[in-house]
Amino acid sequence: MTIEVHAIPAAALEQARADAAGTAGPGFARTVADGGEPLRCCLRDARPGEELLLFTYEPPLPASPYREVGAVFAHAARCAGPDPAGAGGVHPAAWRGRPQVLRAYDERGWIHPATRVHDGSDPDRALAEVFADPAVVQVHSRNVAYGCFMFVATRSSR
Repeated sequence: MTIEVHAIPAAALEQARADAAGTAGPGFARTVADGGEPLRCCLRDARPGEELLLFTYEPPLPASPYREVGAVFAHAARCAGPDPAGAGGVHPAAWRGRPQVLRAYDERGWIHPATRVHDGSDPDRALAEVFADPAVVQVHSRNVAYGCFMFVATRSSR
């Protein structure tokens, strides 16, 4: 089995950037990074001084009671996206060692009992263990303290 990790899709990021450019509404905030803010565009932490956009995002799920909207950080301008060469595994390299909730979902978009918390020491193994149950079709990695969406993992169609 092959697992793929996905950042927020480029089209959704571009839409958020365009929407934020035209509004000062509560769904968007521009800020300068202190450093450490998790960037969902390139799956790494922000460096001090980077221009960021904080916006509301709804991770992909079929229509279900478990759909959620939450705040996420991304670069305020288009970036290169995740570094495919630096991963050394499935889990984003920059976030290895970070405890996360791996929230499993079934094909209906309902939370699956395979959901678990991992301590960050072997995130690839933790993802593989969650996906060992064939009823799991996707996993959302979430921040332990704030519950924020980090990335989606899916089974590869390759």
